Amino acid sequence: MCKKIKILALTSIRAEYDLLSPLYHMLRDDNEIEFKVLVSGAHLSSRFGLTKKHIEADGLDFLAELETLIDGDSTRSKLKTASLFLQNSIDIVASYAPDVILFAGDREDVIMGGMLGTFLKIPTIHFYGGDHETGGHEDTVIRHATSKLATYHFVCHKEHKRRLQAIGESEDRISIIGSIALDKFQNFEASSKSEVASKLSISPYERCALVIYHPSPSSSEDDSIVFDSILSELAQRNIFSFVSFPNTDGNNSKIISVIEKYQGDSKFYFFRNLERQLFLSIFSQCDFLIGNSSAGIYEAASIPVAAINVGRRQTDRMCNDNVLFCGTETNDIAKAIEKVGSQEFSQIVAQQSNIFGLGDSADRALHLIKTLSLSEKVVKNEDPLL
Repeated sequence: MCKKIKILALTSIRAEYDLLSPLYHMLRDDNEIEFKVLVSGAHLSSRFGLTKKHIEADGLDFLAELETLIDGDSTRSKLKTASLFLQNSIDIVASYAPDVILFAGDREDVIMGGMLGTFLKIPTIHFYGGDHETGGHEDTVIRHATSKLATYHFVCHKEHKRRLQAIGESEDRISIIGSIALDKFQNFEASSKSEVASKLSISPYERCALVIYHPSPSSSEDDSIVFDSILSELAQRNIFSFVSFPNTDGNNSKIISVIEKYQGDSKFYFFRNLERQLFLSIFSQCDFLIGNSSAGIYEAASIPVAAINVGRRQTDRMCNDNVLFCGTETNDIAKAIEKVGSQEFSQIVAQQSNIFGLGDSADRALHLIKTLSLSEKVVKNEDPLL
């Protein structure tokens, strides 16, 4: 009997977990693979929805749970959280000795995954590398630094591949698979708006928006003012809105304070986390997404739905034509809402074919994981000059 491939995935927050969850389901069900997850950070925090319950509902096997999140609402607390993850995971990962470690994106914990692989001589695969934005958020440099530590790269687009090559990654380490996050829209049947309203115990609605706005601590913008302007404009237009709580980035308390101001307003439904079927139903049926989430950059075009990106976060990031960038003044937000509601922009959105994939990326990733010589390139000795 052949030895199973031991695969370990690192996950610390719901948004990053959902980037790879379709692949995780395949790994869970593959008889040739032993798959476990190392769960940490916001997943174990009730303040951020205790989202480990979604991982448990998916039937994944936990290697360990690490309480690492320092809820200090600052960039320093993010760095301390990452350091706690590294300190507490080293012996656990070394003892398990996986054949490969998987991690996705650009949050502070993924660079620690790259370090674990480098120092423990364990092959790693970094997903969603090679992307870039110019808004000044630390995620971009964390993403590139993690790519320099990773053994292999599974990227979404040929431009991302070129960018990795530009920072010295050899072509044989890079595979273009598209975005696994898009796979969840394949064969998805949304609950009706009346079913959503019933499940959430809210009044029936017709037109609605989905609001996902995260703090940008490296920006000069005041997040609370920007977020308040978004909600105020939606309320004035009588657009019922599903509004997500922010992620763990510094200054998240400013956004939460605005949510508290609007609590009880019947025009809004605020949530920390929603069960996947409910969230995707809302996403797929909303008139537009507004905020600064990467869901607008990557996923909205697969529905398709318009996405308004407010402020500098995500600036110059490669995206589909359904994404509209706007400033942070109330007038900027108002004009953007008007524009995405126009017949002209609606036609642009309707014609979208997502540049980041067709919904078959998890299959591609699984095939590569099972066929690559994972340990062959664990030592990175290529000279970037050559």
